[in-house]
Amino acid sequence: MDVKGKRIGFGVTGSHCTYEEIFPQIKKLVDAGADVVPIISNTVKFVDTKFGKAVDHVNQIEELTGKKVISTIPEAEPLGPKMPLDCMVIAPLTGNSMSKLANALTDTPVLMAAKATMRNQNPIVLGISTNDALGLNGVNLMRLMAAQFFYFIPYGQDHPFKKPNSLVSDMDQLLETVESALERKQLQPVLIQRMFKENEA
Repeated sequence: MDVKGKRIGFGVTGSHCTYEEIFPQIKKLVDAGADVVPIISNTVKFVDTKFGKAVDHVNQIEELTGKKVISTIPEAEPLGPKMPLDCMVIAPLTGNSMSKLANALTDTPVLMAAKATMRNQNPIVLGISTNDALGLNGVNLMRLMAAQFFYFIPYGQDHPFKKPNSLVSDMDQLLETVESALERKQLQPVLIQRMFKENEA
């Protein structure tokens, strides 16, 4: 289903190394005619890392979407009853946020937006980026894969030798995954072999 005219929430959590893969996907959604509503976690808003300053990331998201980010739980709550989303994207989704989502914890704006979307029984697209998806967090990943309303951007091991428990989505498939999710279908194949570069591991 075409995303043109659809109201798409875009939640960003704290996998800072993945942001450069995410920003072009936000632009793709906007260019395809989606009304993109940006939502960020506290980590995105406040934490500076070697991958850039928090304020610069927030400014880039706002520039891409043309909207002020939703950055508090009270701001996100109306996405349920008053300002519903046709689809909610969370990308990157960290292992920390994934474990909370799988266990119904709602302590960030992004998770509140997801809860609000589930309330309306609309699809949630997840783009995972976590070092422990094949470790302790595996149970949470499988819980979400088996749950209603959740659709995954295809993912694979980003470095099976140096980080054997790590899984990362192929963010280039984000738009296509959203289009499928709007039809209540999981884009296939969901398990893929990712290419990796030795010097980036």
